[in-house]
Amino acid sequence: MTQLNQMGSPQAGAVKRIETPAGTVEYAEDGTGPPVVLLHGLLMDHTVWDDVIPLLPKGFRYIRPVLPLGSHRIPLHEDADLSMDGMVGLVADVLDALDLRDVTLVHSDWGGSLFLTALGRDERVARMVILPCEAFENFPPGLPGKMATLAVRLPGGITLAARQLRIGWLRRLPILWGWMINKPVDNERMRRWTDPVLADPRIRRDVTKYATTSFDPAELVRKTEALRGFDGDVLVLWSPDNRVMPPAHGPRLAELAPRGRYAEIPGAAVLSMLDEPEAVAREIGAFLTATASRG
Repeated sequence: MTQLNQMGSPQAGAVKRIETPAGTVEYAEDGTGPPVVLLHGLLMDHTVWDDVIPLLPKGFRYIRPVLPLGSHRIPLHEDADLSMDGMVGLVADVLDALDLRDVTLVHSDWGGSLFLTALGRDERVARMVILPCEAFENFPPGLPGKMATLAVRLPGGITLAARQLRIGWLRRLPILWGWMINKPVDNERMRRWTDPVLADPRIRRDVTKYATTSFDPAELVRKTEALRGFDGDVLVLWSPDNRVMPPAHGPRLAELAPRGRYAEIPGAAVLSMLDEPEAVAREIGAFLTATASRG
């Protein structure tokens, strides 16, 4: 079992900025060593990983970019391409801008970055950890995803949805966050995640660009199945009891990857890093140290 350690640095988690062709992207950084890039989903930011980061092993550089999915604080360029392919390209551009190599990329909730291989932009990625996320034809995912897509297409809908997320009993409804997490989300964290989209029309513009992308199910499946061409180690760390990302998708993803392995986080919903941070940190930590020891 992997030894889990506190990071211990007074500068841990400091937010920095990097320039990409689409605009300025913020990111948090902890530790030094081989890079581990942890992603997030719609209407949340890098702080979704706050409970896990202190539990991960030392000797790695943990980087958490803030994607333009509604909780980012710096709007991107007005002409930035934030369609699905544009968002996938932005992830690759962040890796390029930071000049990261031999990256372990951690996917969660938002599944677009699984398409880096399909788009030929995975040259900096050596390993993957895939937590419950969109995959195959499940874009947008389940009931919450479909309701979010509907909200952004209605006048004032995204503002209304963000305000509803700030009310505890509404937040727990299945059409909002009730199926995303089993534990309560504290009000301070949810205010942080919804402040930008409520305060700045340019943030609403950015997230609307992505959320109004038209998805072709056959194309989504094809791009997901391109993972057959990814030859790095892959850990699929699924929550089998969640009701948004199909349980069958976890083993299916692990089977796609030539060097894939499947593991489960029982008792967690989609956001397993919030429901079971110790278990998530233990599994990711063991994967990181095992693959690092193989060189």
